[in-house]
Amino acid sequence: MKQTPIDPKLIDSLVGELGINDFAKATIREVKLVAARAEKQSGVEFIKMEMGIPGLPAAKVGVEAQMKALGNGIANLYPDIQGLPALKNEASRFVKAFIGIDIAPEGCVPVCGSMQGTFASFLTCSQADSKKDTVLFIDPGFPVQKMQLQVMGVKYETFDVYSYRGERLGEKLESYLKQGNICAIVYSNPNNPSWICLNEEELKTIGQLATQYDAIVMEDLAYFAMDFRRDLSKPFLPPYQPTVGRYTDNYILLISGSKAFSYAGERIGVTCISDKLFHRHFDELAARYGGLTFGPVFSTRMLYALSSGTSHSAQYAMAAMLRAASNGEYDFRSEVSVYGKRAHQLKEIFLRHGFHIVYDKDLDEPVADGFYFTIGYKNMSSGQLAYELMSYGVSAICLVTTGSDQEGLRVCTSFIEDHQYAQLEERMSIWEENHQ
Repeated sequence: MKQTPIDPKLIDSLVGELGINDFAKATIREVKLVAARAEKQSGVEFIKMEMGIPGLPAAKVGVEAQMKALGNGIANLYPDIQGLPALKNEASRFVKAFIGIDIAPEGCVPVCGSMQGTFASFLTCSQADSKKDTVLFIDPGFPVQKMQLQVMGVKYETFDVYSYRGERLGEKLESYLKQGNICAIVYSNPNNPSWICLNEEELKTIGQLATQYDAIVMEDLAYFAMDFRRDLSKPFLPPYQPTVGRYTDNYILLISGSKAFSYAGERIGVTCISDKLFHRHFDELAARYGGLTFGPVFSTRMLYALSSGTSHSAQYAMAAMLRAASNGEYDFRSEVSVYGKRAHQLKEIFLRHGFHIVYDKDLDEPVADGFYFTIGYKNMSSGQLAYELMSYGVSAICLVTTGSDQEGLRVCTSFIEDHQYAQLEERMSIWEENHQ
């Protein structure tokens, strides 16, 4: 056996110190902490692939607009709980420009990142009808959304979509919906972590069943237009970002500033509620909140209770970024396309040394290169693989933490630097030799 870059005994001691009993279930933060401590104590640079944090500078047009707003003195003013009118208008226009559907400005509500948007949406959906007390995840997905439900005491169901693509999706989805207890359906598109992209036919199936069984679809668009196999960058021209919004009125779109605009630190996003859902009357919501319909409950009750509004200056930034994108002055998709290039290079290295891509197909075509991809190694379990890679100075999270039934890891491309491709090549060469 060739010596690994980091002594496995160091990893053992750090994992023990942190009390991690099952590395397969280690959280992102725990994996990050082990990597940081191992890097510090060993002096070996880690190739960090566990955190889904933007690795690019924040959009300049947003930074300039936010600084100007602060200079004009808005920091001492509470923002309108419904949101800055300019941002609401630009969000409505952006949805039309890049998704190709109509949502009125009143239904476009600024939130402190999509994380707050999902929390408030879960609260509203789960209180709309007491008979519908369960959220359904089309997994794999973002682990923290399940933690949010755990915090608020809301039940959830989940299934791994890996074996239920295309025509098989409808039957699987309906097996849950026909029980009558599902209030909301949640998925990300492109998907975190697999990077599969549900197509229009699959979204049509989801939308039609959501209408039939009266469930609300929460479509997480954190990685907006980042299916780099198709040019989704031209405002007001097809092809558009695929969406369930073409096939049902029961939907909420979650648009984040974090990844598309690299604006994660300011916690800004927009929750876009369909016109019909925004104005829909639910008896139990009305009884609890003074006769209000769904949209006003979301904003004037849930968001108001959570944060009393969204960062005032960040709303100016988001409005400016959306405006510039819709005007064709700012090609945000071109800027983030570097993630796809990184994924392509990383995949090549892993594949060359005996790894495989876990979620490798998007129906009948290879999965796109993007912000995330998934790897496995022969018959190794997720926990085994993640744990052993730490000794090679490589950190990633296990797929089991994302609701996946597959053995493997989620790899994030955002923090990869140019010199690290050679590092990874060298380390995976040692890995291959040690695993002959």
